[in-house]
Amino acid sequence: MYQRNKTVRRSKLEMYVDILSVLAQRGPLKLTHVMYKANVNCSVLKEYLEFLLKQGLVEERTIGKRRLVFAVTQRGITVLKYFKELKEVLPIVEESRNQAPLLY
Repeated sequence: MYQRNKTVRRSKLEMYVDILSVLAQRGPLKLTHVMYKANVNCSVLKEYLEFLLKQGLVEERTIGKRRLVFAVTQRGITVLKYFKELKEVLPIVEESRNQAPLLY
């Protein structure tokens, strides 16, 4: 999950990535477990899970007769991998932007 300051709100993208990360590391999980692990309130989580389901990044599974859980799909794992690679590259881009231009 993203490292963040408690006073800074997460963007939608960060919250999507956090939900996917929780499911990849600990899933399949019930809605309430995702809610606590990803630190998202229930109504927001339902909205975000609906989006992730439509994108094919998360799937619903029924365990036993009635227990509904959420699991990350292979596509969701691929997306997570790309975000981790992007996160590694972005600080380098920011560093180079902040450096003074070389004068010849």
